[in-house]
Amino acid sequence: MSEPTPHTDTLTTEFCLRFARAWATLSRRLDSSLGSHHGISFADYQLLLQLQRAPGGRLRRVDLAERLGLTASGVTRSLLPLEKIGLVTRQSDPRDARVGYASITDTGSELVTNATVVVDNVSRNALGGPARAQLEAASSLMVQLAGVSH
Repeated sequence: MSEPTPHTDTLTTEFCLRFARAWATLSRRLDSSLGSHHGISFADYQLLLQLQRAPGGRLRRVDLAERLGLTASGVTRSLLPLEKIGLVTRQSDPRDARVGYASITDTGSELVTNATVVVDNVSRNALGGPARAQLEAASSLMVQLAGVSH
């Protein structure tokens, strides 16, 4: 691998700064739209979506934390208000009391399905109409930045 040049370093730094700004702007838009239409934040939506997509609608809390890029305690704090309003439930493993699961309720699943329309609209408005190849390249870069393989 070749050494980065000063120009490459500056370009890389500028990309990261622009990415952070774009993420902050998009997150604010999604929070605002989801909050006004469905009463949830974008972080809530992401958590619920991960549960909805999981086999059986449930995940171990540590796996949910990994998928969301949060700590286990961060996931626990995020689950509490969603549990209080009936969107998720907590389950323990009968074989190992240390293992806890988060499970999406039917109400939570319905909310995610409806909220996805809002997320799709905000995303489309924010991105305009990039070519599929641009989206695929940017998505690959985001996966690399996140350090995940899915």
